[in-house]
Amino acid sequence: MLLSDEFAESSETAMTDAQHAPAESGFRHWRRQRPLIGGVLLVVSGIEMFFSGQLDFGELHIQLGIEGLQATIIPILLVLLGVLAVLMPAHHVFYGVIALAVALYSLVGVNLGGFVVGMLLGCIGGILVVAWMPGRLTRRERRAARRDGQVEEQDA
Repeated sequence: MLLSDEFAESSETAMTDAQHAPAESGFRHWRRQRPLIGGVLLVVSGIEMFFSGQLDFGELHIQLGIEGLQATIIPILLVLLGVLAVLMPAHHVFYGVIALAVALYSLVGVNLGGFVVGMLLGCIGGILVVAWMPGRLTRRERRAARRDGQVEEQDA
């Protein structure tokens, strides 16, 4: 009786592990096909620069002129470039180069590049986006892709 109960419990845990395995490999496959870390660093850089440019304690403060516009546009542009790099990885070099240029310009345009931290995050994120290459699929992922009917390139 005890052996059958243990067997039933172990088979139930094996079933739940097997059910979760495709979800993990699906996200892993998606992540390998995109410059995720570089894109996330660009988004974090833009958010940090936005909040460093909006530091205001006390009464309402409105910035007019080119400084106020740059302190808003540059962080929004970095966030947009990070999201686009993740969503459209075919253009990763273009997005990475533009993000790198914008992050370097933020040193002049946004509170010393978000007190240098945002600029460094943006430069590192832009470099990672430019240098990214799609990961190779493992044998298990290739078999799963064939089984699911997805088209894949033949390895030489």
